[in-house]
Amino acid sequence: MDWNHKLKQLMGEATHLVRSGNLADATRAIQQALGHNTAPATARSAGTPEGQAVGTPPVQTPAPAATFRTGTAWRGGAAPDVEDAVVIEREGGPAHDSTAGSKTGAQGGTTAQDEPAASSPAGPSSAAPGLASRAGPAAHAEPPGSFTRVVFASPGAPHAPHHYHLYVPPGAASGTPMPLVLMLHGCTQNPTDFATGTGMNAAAAPANALVLYPAQPQSANPNGCWNWFRPEDQRRGGGEPALLVAMVQDVMARHPVDTQRVYVAGLSAGGAMAALLGREYPDVFAAVGVHSGLQAGAAHNVMAALSAMKSGAKPNPRGTPVAAPGQAVMPMIVFHGDADATVSARNGEQVIHAALGAVVGGPAALQAKVEQGQSPSGQAYTRTVHRHAAGPVVAEHWVLHGAGHAWAGGNAQGSHTDPRGVDATGEMLRFFLEHRRASAG
Repeated sequence: MDWNHKLKQLMGEATHLVRSGNLADATRAIQQALGHNTAPATARSAGTPEGQAVGTPPVQTPAPAATFRTGTAWRGGAAPDVEDAVVIEREGGPAHDSTAGSKTGAQGGTTAQDEPAASSPAGPSSAAPGLASRAGPAAHAEPPGSFTRVVFASPGAPHAPHHYHLYVPPGAASGTPMPLVLMLHGCTQNPTDFATGTGMNAAAAPANALVLYPAQPQSANPNGCWNWFRPEDQRRGGGEPALLVAMVQDVMARHPVDTQRVYVAGLSAGGAMAALLGREYPDVFAAVGVHSGLQAGAAHNVMAALSAMKSGAKPNPRGTPVAAPGQAVMPMIVFHGDADATVSARNGEQVIHAALGAVVGGPAALQAKVEQGQSPSGQAYTRTVHRHAAGPVVAEHWVLHGAGHAWAGGNAQGSHTDPRGVDATGEMLRFFLEHRRASAG
């Protein structure tokens, strides 16, 4: 029996078991589908028990029936557990918002207290048809040096209400237009956990950059994953991409943002969604960071998503451009552990190949510089920099040797981090600030 046939059979069995409430047997079926017959890991790399929620118990919210969900959880270390590949169709039933009630602090900002979700006024959003973002006077802007939970109303979006966390650097008091970094968490994470684990707020403060952390409600996805594999969430002007851009516009409406320095980065499912945003909104984002993620369009259904996670997208989309002919190339920085058993490192290669495929003349038109190095804590890496002979860097590919599925150089107080790794946060921010989006026209 070939792997795809066996996978379909076992995942079908797992889906039936989940629907019948037999989670233990569903766990075993999914582990068998992955080729791992051992029990799930008992602890996360961050040191908290496997499956333990970050923050206080979540608030119950209703979930609409007959909608596709993913349940792909991202765990540190090399061996995936059951939640690493659960991508199932779920019907009805209650769901939790994993970010509600969280009190996790984040470096570089004040401790954020999550409050119950509530609606707020919304205005039109020209870049996100069908959605609306809140537009208000600067008097409603969050204060400098704060890390705040913001309720976001978008009447055209499903699974409302939504919210995000926003870090405002102390230097915002000057009124100077600031860079903005959109950070997309991985499955089972929430904004405060992701901010803590990546340390992006502390890194952004000296650069006087805003950092926006959207939350994926579990009414949209049982494990809080961004739905990177669903066709309706892969297109400009609708679904999750439009919602995320509307949040960016919401921040722009209340803070002075340098529109040529807006960036997006993400981990795992968040990395896959970041790649999609870079492809669909080159008029918004100046550069993209993908950590342990997948190429835009790597899958268009559940089974293809599982296959891509295991061994890369099929057929291999190498050279598939992320920009249309004549469109500016989207700068891309990629980090991926070569021992990642949750999302194969082949996916990181495919993200880079897609970025290089958008260059006029293809990869042959670029110079590649390869360097070997090691982090202060002993993480070996290979860094390949692709650039024009007399121009800017187009892409950077960091292969983290021996690393699993975790944010490199992250804070152990956050989930899915590898503190001994290279400083992915610092390198990503450095790469971002080296690139500005060309003005329209």
